[in-house]
Amino acid sequence: MPETTRELLTTGGWKELTFSPFRDEVTIHWIKPFEGDQPGVALLKYEAGASVPRHRHEGLETILVLEGVQSDEAGDYAKGCYIVNAAGTEHSVWSDTGCVVLIQWDRPVRILEEEKA
Repeated sequence: MPETTRELLTTGGWKELTFSPFRDEVTIHWIKPFEGDQPGVALLKYEAGASVPRHRHEGLETILVLEGVQSDEAGDYAKGCYIVNAAGTEHSVWSDTGCVVLIQWDRPVRILEEEKA
C-alpha cells in the first residue's frame, strides 16, 4: 500500500475521500478494485442502522474498523478491531451507530438472500 494511502487511513484523511453507492445506506471508496483474480481493497462507510444481508465468503475477507462499531452474529467490533472471515463462512453485517471499515476481499462475496428472491 502506498505510504500516502497508509497515512490517509491512520490520520483520518479518508474522511475527505469520495464514496460511491454500494448497498442501501452503505457507500464504498475503492483503494484497489478487483482485477482478474486479484483481491479488492476498499473503505466501506455504513450509515447508522445500515446492514448487508447474509452472504458467503468465496475467499478470505479481512476488516479493520476505523471508526464506529460494526456487528455480526458473532459480536460487536469497535474502532481498532481486526476481523478475519475465512472462505466458506457466512454472516450478515450491520452497524447500529454507523462505522467505517477498511476491507480486503480475496473474492467478491455471494449475497445469499438475493439468491432466494
